[in-house]
Amino acid sequence: MVLRAAGTGLRRIYALDRNPLKWNRAFFSTGFPLWKQHEHEHGNLNPARFQYPRFALDKDRHGTWSTVKDIRELTSTLGNGEKADNTVVTLTGRIHSKRESSAKLIFYDVIQNGEFIQVVASRGRFEGDSFAEASQALCRGDIASFTGVPGKTNRGQPGVFVTREMSVLTPCLHDIPRTGLKDPEKRFRQRHLDMLVNPEVTHTLRVRAEIIQYIRRFLEERGFLEVETPVLADKAGGANARPFMTRAHALGMDMQLRIAPELYLKQLVIGGMDRVYEIGKQFRNEGIDADHNPEFTTCEFYQAYGNLESLMNDTENMLRGLGQSIRSKHSFPTAASFDEPFKRIHVLDRLESVLGLPLGEILKTEDATEQLIAVCREHRLPIPGPLTVPRILDKLISHFIEPECIQPTFLYNHPVALSPLAKGSIDGKGRAIAARFELFVGGKEIVNAYEELNDPKEQRKRFEQQVRERQQGDLEAPIPDTAFCDALEYGLPPTAGWGMGIDRVVQILTGSTHIREVLAFPVMRPISDSNGSESSQ
Repeated sequence: MVLRAAGTGLRRIYALDRNPLKWNRAFFSTGFPLWKQHEHEHGNLNPARFQYPRFALDKDRHGTWSTVKDIRELTSTLGNGEKADNTVVTLTGRIHSKRESSAKLIFYDVIQNGEFIQVVASRGRFEGDSFAEASQALCRGDIASFTGVPGKTNRGQPGVFVTREMSVLTPCLHDIPRTGLKDPEKRFRQRHLDMLVNPEVTHTLRVRAEIIQYIRRFLEERGFLEVETPVLADKAGGANARPFMTRAHALGMDMQLRIAPELYLKQLVIGGMDRVYEIGKQFRNEGIDADHNPEFTTCEFYQAYGNLESLMNDTENMLRGLGQSIRSKHSFPTAASFDEPFKRIHVLDRLESVLGLPLGEILKTEDATEQLIAVCREHRLPIPGPLTVPRILDKLISHFIEPECIQPTFLYNHPVALSPLAKGSIDGKGRAIAARFELFVGGKEIVNAYEELNDPKEQRKRFEQQVRERQQGDLEAPIPDTAFCDALEYGLPPTAGWGMGIDRVVQILTGSTHIREVLAFPVMRPISDSNGSESSQ
């Protein structure tokens, strides 16, 4: 029958050759044998499916274009079986299912912007003689338009009852699986199909948008101004990470994608903008795993005349309110809770306790690196090179402290060697510590915050240490930014800086175990075709 020809049969032809160039040549060729064979087996294809019309409404004929929410509001006062016969609406969306009760009565489940609604098409209500042709043209997966009246079925289900028109706006040329799309390779390489089959994907992305909106509101209510800083720069600074390299041909210079917006944001504070924040993409040319993607989203803010205690309070208030806001509207499995006061761990005290060594004194010695290597060997901790003090300290913290941090935990008072952009101080035991904290949840770092170093002489000294670390082979140590040091000479107020990984927060609040679940299009490794060439699709 024609319906079969317009549906699965044609999609099978499209599946025979997925190369767009070859398909276009074959489709427009009068000698295409598969096309002729299909016509011979199933009859002429319904041309109404392949018009790809512009979307335009005639108010007299189509009434008002309506959303699912509009239809529900229009039918809210109707009783079971009643129709709003004087109200003409046009509903558009994708056909999720098509159920034929008979040749004269067909039910469609239509999804529009993530919401489902029923459309009822009956020969008795339809104006004109084209009901059979119109219904045969519509197939599951098609983007369609339905014009009729809002109403309720005898069982009280709201929907649209077609009276004037139903037509294909865009045909779907492939069969969409109803369920069972679980293979990560297929899901993340064909994200559009993943979204069509697995509704939880779009739900997570919508919740991600709500989380970002909440963060924006929180900061703007406290007087912060959202700004934009460069993604491309001659030097990528503000963090220890390996950048992506590119070249600006118009300028004749090599450039790097940013790894953090920190140095630019602090220059805005120097310029008189006391509270600024930026939500944007960062790029780090590093590993890919369940918690890391080369392209990721952060929120960073800088507040003149702030300190660590105020930052900790703001962090708790933001995340507690955010968690409550999301839980009030959505239900996700998550082991972490932001409701209780966050735990606090003094990093240097804890390391000295578990190691049984005066770590603060060791870090003052010239052979600190060798002594720390010996500590790692004693505890059988492998350390990837190059063996620098910051890398070894980071390994010790990740092994001995981070696994404790399942519920929200602040790690504070790090050794100053770990924090080249944070203010340092001497604690009551004579140890050099950084005015810094990290927030860990579920064993993952989600926030990093400092009292910002604003002494240009000390900043140059720490940049020189990073140069020595690069010379030892640490490619993640950033190239010193002398222009930033020059800017510091104009005076950076005592400033508190704060950064949070948006993707990881979304993971925690939605119960997602892998970062790619909360990204619309995660980076995928290339695959090789039969000719040996590579593609990310």
